[in-house]
Amino acid sequence: MAKFEQKLTAMLRPAVEGVGKKLLGVEYISAGNNSVLRLFIDHENGINVDDCAEVSRQVGAILDVEDPIGPEYNLEVSSPGLDRPLFDLEHFQAVIGETITVKLSMPLNGRRKFKGTLETIDNEILIVVVDGQDYELVFSNIDKANLVPKF
Repeated sequence: MAKFEQKLTAMLRPAVEGVGKKLLGVEYISAGNNSVLRLFIDHENGINVDDCAEVSRQVGAILDVEDPIGPEYNLEVSSPGLDRPLFDLEHFQAVIGETITVKLSMPLNGRRKFKGTLETIDNEILIVVVDGQDYELVFSNIDKANLVPKF
């Protein structure tokens, strides 16, 4: 996660937790007037539209006062969905043995995208098996990661 997104996460987490939800992570997509700030929230009983609206109101008030982004953007509050984004090591720990997709900030052996089974985590090194080959992915080099849903 980028430093800006980490800052936003730290700023918004108390408001989300204040309404009884868990902030999984924040994604900011800069696209001029079409920029998007997306929050992923969760709860042990799941998330519905009313939960998203409640968090949006709480977070919106903070963003209006703090104004950390500046230009126009759209605020989206979402459940993690089946292709759950993975933001921190705790999220990765919870899906060991599952198939994930990973996009790296800096290439490893000439590639940035991986899709395979998360075998284990040793310190901050994720071992992902792609087509029978082990890859050691450094957590700090991960730009984006998601769980691949099973159907």
